[in-house]
Amino acid sequence: MHASKTPFSSKIKIFLDGADRGSMVEMASNPLIQGFTTNPSLMRKAGVKDYEAFCKEILTQIKGKPISFEVFADEFGEMKRQAMKIAGWDTGAKNVYVKIPIVNSKGESSIPLIRELSHQGVQLNVTALYTFQQVLETAQAVKGGARSIVSVFAGRISDTGRDPVPMMQASLEVCRSMDSNIELLWASCREAWNIVQADVMGCHIITAPADMIKKVASFNRDLNEVTLDTVKTFKTDSELAGFSL
Repeated sequence: MHASKTPFSSKIKIFLDGADRGSMVEMASNPLIQGFTTNPSLMRKAGVKDYEAFCKEILTQIKGKPISFEVFADEFGEMKRQAMKIAGWDTGAKNVYVKIPIVNSKGESSIPLIRELSHQGVQLNVTALYTFQQVLETAQAVKGGARSIVSVFAGRISDTGRDPVPMMQASLEVCRSMDSNIELLWASCREAWNIVQADVMGCHIITAPADMIKKVASFNRDLNEVTLDTVKTFKTDSELAGFSL
């Protein structure tokens, strides 16, 4: 039996995760992409030298879709200053989210700051969450505050040999029960199948790099066609390499 060719249709919001300016601008016009996330590591990898200039330029080119920029301070006072500055880049479109890590590099909890910022009206993307307790504390902190995203690094959890799905399901229930302004995000997507997993589960958002998002176009493709394409690729590569036996 051939697989269905029904196009992929989902309720989950797919966000592009990256810091390549060209790719971000290109993907901004793609109706499949409903938002953007980035972080200091991705910016460094993309060769960004001026953090503020990069962010402000992106905001002139990407409009109407949520985009998250992360603080990089390690002391909570400075973290708050950076958060307020980033929030100030929003020109009224309410599309800027400030990413705050759940702890700093010393392992100190960011929950007091998260609570303070959220109830001051700062839209947050609380990031680097790995445990259910972190999700619970975050949801409690932002309950009744501004719109918030809770980013659980499901992909990196799976890298430790653990199935992230049970925790993601429990986390979703917590977010739903706390406040309708809280959205659960499946972060560190490892394969295209994660998009389907997160969608079936009812997760609000998933982030993925551009190359993985492009694979969505192949969802539900006839597997016999995939077989033929694979064998053709082997044949072409062996010919180009000039192999002989």
